[in-house]
Amino acid sequence: MAKLFVKSCILGVVMIGLTGCIGGLQMGAASAKTTATGSAGGANAQNVESGLDRCEETLGTLAIHEDTNSEWYRILRYDYKLRPVTPVLRLLAQQSNCFVVVERGRAMDNMAQERSLAESGELRTTSNMGKGQMVAADFTLTPEIIFSSVTGGKNAGGQIGLSSLAGISGLVGTLFGKSTKTESSAILTLIENRSGVQVVAAEGSAKNTDYEGLIKFISSSKNGAEIGGYTNTPEGKVVVAATTDAFNNLISAAKSYTAQTVKGGLGAGKGGLQVQKD
Repeated sequence: MAKLFVKSCILGVVMIGLTGCIGGLQMGAASAKTTATGSAGGANAQNVESGLDRCEETLGTLAIHEDTNSEWYRILRYDYKLRPVTPVLRLLAQQSNCFVVVERGRAMDNMAQERSLAESGELRTTSNMGKGQMVAADFTLTPEIIFSSVTGGKNAGGQIGLSSLAGISGLVGTLFGKSTKTESSAILTLIENRSGVQVVAAEGSAKNTDYEGLIKFISSSKNGAEIGGYTNTPEGKVVVAATTDAFNNLISAAKSYTAQTVKGGLGAGKGGLQVQKD
């Protein structure tokens, strides 16, 4: 009887702890946010991740390019079923006020369509869609994402804040089952478009532990379907966090940037690393 009472109490504690997480639909729910949150309008930003670095003045204009033919991109899109990271980087770049973001993606097709309509005479004469108005991109930012996952044992669930329930780790392990620690690393490279020189490179990382047994336990309850969208994509939050960390590191390096110099000038073949001349 005593054991049954203890188990009932534990289940009660678990369910009480989950009550605040599995309610009805919530717009702007904190639990669904990533480290790329809030908004940006010009140089102003709202509800920004507190850890995001910021520049007092912009460093230049920026285009973002994801190599869709690379292996990491295939893993991101098809193995993990995640979206491209370009929208995340665009938001972070504008919120930081370190760069003015220029469009070089699919929206260029719409821009070209508007110019075509103007040239055909279909637009109003005051539309002002003539040539010579697009802004050049001073820099191109390229991301690369690296994943890894490590699966833990049956009692891994005992590490999620129920340590105060001493002596019942067996039951906690039974409820929570295996854990998978998902880790992600992001590498960002900043290229100066006029020269083609790499000016800044930075790495960032993040990890998250997904408790498989706990998710299954919740999903089996009547409220399970309501939180499925959150629990099914732990990799997504890790990728965004790693990207944010890498972007912060990139901004830190850019702020303290000192141009590299080569004897005789860049690309003149007079630097310190040379083969022997005849």
